[in-house]
Amino acid sequence: MYSFFVRRFVRQVFESLNQGDYEIVLKGVSPKITHTFSVTSALGGTRHSIEAMRQWFQRLYRLSPGLNFDIKNIAVSGAPWNTKIAVEWVDVAKPADGSDYVNEGVHMIKMRWGKAVYIHAYLDTQKVVEMCDRACQIWFCRSCCSAD
Repeated sequence: MYSFFVRRFVRQVFESLNQGDYEIVLKGVSPKITHTFSVTSALGGTRHSIEAMRQWFQRLYRLSPGLNFDIKNIAVSGAPWNTKIAVEWVDVAKPADGSDYVNEGVHMIKMRWGKAVYIHAYLDTQKVVEMCDRACQIWFCRSCCSAD
């Protein structure tokens, strides 16, 4: 029964992200978060605070407006004090250069008592790098989309 509610919650979170509302994610994040996006681009790196994640989401939506996730599978295991979640998805966006962006991947999430303590996205990193590079060429500089 617990896993049913977690899957429903995760689906709602991704629906909020599809509306550009990342604050719902931040409300469900522990102050001791580890959020990793393993890409060598403006979106790459690891964050350890809610504020750093907020800045990352602002950059994400600046680089990939209209970002939309299509959830394929959600797997949940564990108890409320140690919940493991895998979310398989396909995402699409319309970057600033007007090109199509489609990627697929998995988020691995660990939760403790309803708060995410670990989030790691696994996806085709080359597609993200290419999207960021195209966006920076349009804006004629790297400072507008570089890491904070």
